[in-house]
Amino acid sequence: MKALITGGAGFIGYHLTKELLKNGYEIVLVDNFSRGVEDVFLKDLERNSMVTFFTADLMIEENINKLDRDFDFIYHFAAIIGVQNVLNHPYDVLKKNMQLLFNMVDFSKKQKDLKRFIFASTSEIYAGTLQYFDMEIPTPETTPLTVTSLEHPRTSYMLSKIYGEAVLQQSGLPFTIIRPHNFYGPRMGMSHVIPELLKKAYFSESTQSLEVFSVEHKRTFCYISDAVTIIRMLAESEKAEGQAYNVGNEFPEVSIMEVAKTILKVTEKTLTIEAKPATSGSPKRRCPSMKKTVACIGYMGEVTLEEGVRKTFDWYRENIFEGNEVSAK
Repeated sequence: MKALITGGAGFIGYHLTKELLKNGYEIVLVDNFSRGVEDVFLKDLERNSMVTFFTADLMIEENINKLDRDFDFIYHFAAIIGVQNVLNHPYDVLKKNMQLLFNMVDFSKKQKDLKRFIFASTSEIYAGTLQYFDMEIPTPETTPLTVTSLEHPRTSYMLSKIYGEAVLQQSGLPFTIIRPHNFYGPRMGMSHVIPELLKKAYFSESTQSLEVFSVEHKRTFCYISDAVTIIRMLAESEKAEGQAYNVGNEFPEVSIMEVAKTILKVTEKTLTIEAKPATSGSPKRRCPSMKKTVACIGYMGEVTLEEGVRKTFDWYRENIFEGNEVSAK
């Protein structure tokens, strides 16, 4: 089998590549390094004879047309993401995310025998429904989608993904849509709650406090090895064609305060947790129903939160906090 992964230098792309290699795939990675980094781990992947890497901007059709026409699977993860990008450049988020998708859909239609186009949507698509209505939690994929205020910059990312889902539905391609929920793990960058708190805790003295925002907000977290296993299995499942699926864990649903306590346990720090205000735009709860996904592939996440946080901490301590590796943007 042969797979193309756009955004291949990023967090999910890197770990999905490792998952696909274990299952005998030939892989082509494409990235323009707007967020991903060429660290020692990516370079190690590039040395694998089953991996080919292209540095390219997929906004330019000429670059896309240089790629092969014999892919079995195309995983489209390339997008403008990140809270600061979304807040500071909402027009670019809308324009470029859609242009990237249209370019990749057109390219996918030129494939000789494409088995599946996998589109990475987002759990953010449920934010409007949660804000304005009494949304069911855990949230099933059948939940009606509601857009948040159009003038708010943060809406741009959600809207680009809702529109992206609609494009796939009308594209004529064999597709599967995934809606990621709070993936975490090694090499994810620093601008996420778990690595941020790990860094704060690690570099704090015992007399200091650990500032934690949105302490009452609740989430479920999915360790990256579980996430990419689920994604691969959905891509390979005939039943998953033409469907959208939540990807994450349905339980345990934990507060950010509980996450902070787990981080203190893992880092062996005796810090006082200082509760700070809720982050603007952060939903109070986010928990996916995984019934549809589990019914399709018969698999659910296996890594516990404490185990996953410990794996994540060990990686960050060795490579970022005490090492010289560069972190993703």
